[in-house]
Amino acid sequence: MRRIIILLLVAAAHLHALAAVGDEPKFNAKDLYIRWQVVDNNFKNKQQALTAIVITNKGKTSLPAGGWKFYFNSSRNFLPEAASGNATIAQVNGDLYSITPNAKFAEIKPGETGRIEYVCESPVVNFTDAIEGPYLVWDTDPAKGYALGGFTVAPFNPTYQGLITPEIIYNQNKTILDIPAADLQKIIPTPVGYQENAGSFIITNAVSIISDPLFDNEKRYFITGIEKLLGSKLKGTSTTQKISFKKDASLGAEAYKLSITPDGMTITAAAPAGLFYGIQSFKTAISAAPWVKPQAAITVPCLEVSDAPRFPYRAVMLDVARNFQSKQQVLKLINLMAVYKLNTLHLHLTDDEGWRIEIPSLPELTAIGSKRGHTLDSKTNLPASHGSGPDFSNTAGTGFYTRADYIEILKYATERHVTVIPEIETPGHARASIKAMDVRYERLLAAGDKPGAERYLLRDLNDKSDYRSVQYWNDNVIDVSLPATYTYIETVVGDLVNIYKDANAPLPAIHFGGDEVPAHVWEKSPAYLALKATHPEIQSTGDLWYYFYGRVNDILKKRNIKLSGWEEMALRKTLVDGQGTYVPNPQFVGEGMQVDVWNNVLGDGQEDLAYKLANGGYKVVLTCVTNLYFDMANYKSFDEPGYYWGAFLGIDKFFSFIPYDYFKNADVDKNGIPINRNLFVGKQRLTDYGKGNIIGLQGALWTETVKTADRMDYMIFPKLIGLAERAWAKDPAWAMERDTAKARELYNQDWSKFLNILGKRELPRLAYYNGGYSFRIPKPGVIVQDGKYQSSIQYPGLTIRYTTDGSEPTAKSKVYTNPIDAKGTVKFRAFDDKGRGGNTAEGPAFEQKPVL
Repeated sequence: MRRIIILLLVAAAHLHALAAVGDEPKFNAKDLYIRWQVVDNNFKNKQQALTAIVITNKGKTSLPAGGWKFYFNSSRNFLPEAASGNATIAQVNGDLYSITPNAKFAEIKPGETGRIEYVCESPVVNFTDAIEGPYLVWDTDPAKGYALGGFTVAPFNPTYQGLITPEIIYNQNKTILDIPAADLQKIIPTPVGYQENAGSFIITNAVSIISDPLFDNEKRYFITGIEKLLGSKLKGTSTTQKISFKKDASLGAEAYKLSITPDGMTITAAAPAGLFYGIQSFKTAISAAPWVKPQAAITVPCLEVSDAPRFPYRAVMLDVARNFQSKQQVLKLINLMAVYKLNTLHLHLTDDEGWRIEIPSLPELTAIGSKRGHTLDSKTNLPASHGSGPDFSNTAGTGFYTRADYIEILKYATERHVTVIPEIETPGHARASIKAMDVRYERLLAAGDKPGAERYLLRDLNDKSDYRSVQYWNDNVIDVSLPATYTYIETVVGDLVNIYKDANAPLPAIHFGGDEVPAHVWEKSPAYLALKATHPEIQSTGDLWYYFYGRVNDILKKRNIKLSGWEEMALRKTLVDGQGTYVPNPQFVGEGMQVDVWNNVLGDGQEDLAYKLANGGYKVVLTCVTNLYFDMANYKSFDEPGYYWGAFLGIDKFFSFIPYDYFKNADVDKNGIPINRNLFVGKQRLTDYGKGNIIGLQGALWTETVKTADRMDYMIFPKLIGLAERAWAKDPAWAMERDTAKARELYNQDWSKFLNILGKRELPRLAYYNGGYSFRIPKPGVIVQDGKYQSSIQYPGLTIRYTTDGSEPTAKSKVYTNPIDAKGTVKFRAFDDKGRGGNTAEGPAFEQKPVL
């Protein structure tokens, strides 16, 4: 009898499973198309936005009223109940959300649309505020995600405070003088000493090259480059055309002298780096023509240059964890960094959303941490983030550098005198590594190897601490109380050291993150309580910070590697007048640690943090969000991509940055509103001692909104040239001038020169150099005056084209040269030498349309 009951139960379960499968709708998710739009950006007269997703069914069957969820990514928060009353929004983890239809949701028949309206807790500023990467999951198969047929963002014409219109752009461009190309400085960043002389030196393939043996690598680099520009191999037969690379031990390591006369060119340096930078100055001195098409003869203007950098550390931070960038794109960045004499690439290789470098000793780090797709348990891959979608086909979400890839990057960088500093995020921003080591733990535990399973486990399995990071993760912090944490760090460091050794590349420092660890971590960790019981110096979870970085520093010191990190690494929390505050931590001052300081958000209270740390004895790299973040939107407009939580940041912010007094040129807050200068009362100023601890500048590209190579180029270039100018060139006169009116006059003169150099010399080359770069082309300024349309451009030398019939201007549209007498819809758009266009300005309505 008992056997019959069991058989009946098995049969019933089988029938239920068949019914469940049968209940799954015969509907193809590819037939669904979603359009996101803003409905009301001041919903109920509050600082919130009513937005909508419009769902169109282009298939032949109906999307059922229920039995499914949409998943999507967003950096914003939402009210849980849909304003349309037909769905509920829930946060899954991090930036992943779900939308679940309720009883009020109606099926969507073929050819029809449905609509879900929901409320964002902040107004929409630009199109990157839209949701990202929506996909479908059936309730009957919650482990599988289905890509949709398409997703678009609807145009929107905002009216918020601080909106930048074409009219405002036109008025901003008024201060820009149009300087003849012949009168422009030929080398950028600006040399210490520069003189142009009459005449030129003509290079052909007959030119002879004479070099000190110290510069053999640079000689090979130069020959490879010049042969491409000439379109032929060097013969070296000339007795009159000579290029000489000479050694002068009296110069600094990165200093050089460049002398060009009608008879030849001589570059003098004490070390290979200096000689290399002399070659880069030669490259910027010639016209763009050889990069467009090889030239049998290359004309070089006669110059006398003596040069050396202002700061020894001139860096770009590239985040490849949030969204991955290919090896080839990294090489392209290194190439252009070298041209403009930037010498450090800080690679942000790991974060919550991705692990991007092969560590042979711990294969799970890439087997799990390099892949993103639909998952609710992260046991085979990480969840979708930043719009990466339900499967591994999205190369922005999924990818990593093999050991061989990374060695290739290192060798390429070393040849160009660029040092690559790897960043391994700890203890926060570490979800990718935590989940990867969870998988390793379960695999070895199942195999009966409990000690091996626990060897690299990065969390206490019994920790009940409840927290949320700034990016909304609740499980992304390594438990620094665990011995396994330091075994993990030792292993990762060991593999990195071996990779760099095999590449014959320098590894002076490893960056171990340290930023944005949320409150309440570790509080209920048994490992923490056990450590506290045996270490009397640990009185609270705050003390774990110093314990952790002290141990990490010891691991690196054994290998003669410096510890680098974000500013929190160097801070100690204490009380001042009963209020919690952070001060430089004296414990690590003498350890030679390097801190990258980003937090100087105007109005948030930490405007002087970099100066506090430098005055306190730490070696500081200025990575200020107000002036040096590539990922911040250029200005406040719906069609400009990027975040804006720290600032709106055009190329002028890079150019106007004053490292030793960045308060001086601060003008608007993070919302683009003019600041009250009382903001700086009581803030620490940089002392003479502190100036000696500012070792350099770093531009940072965080890639949450950067999913393609073209978007990466758009966000970085040509801002990178502004970064290079401030990192290499000496303090300009306007930075030191105390008279405000005189400083402004001097600044406007230099600003005009810089923009003319960009538009007439640098951008024409970058359109073709190294295959071409998709740099940002600014939107034209437009006004209507005396019944005519007038237009201007930020970079003199770019071509403005226009249409009068409402169509988008193309590279074949009419060229704007004089004010236009026209009626109807007139559109203006700027183009580079290659025919690539930027965003369109429209008059008189000035409709904003995003370039997606």
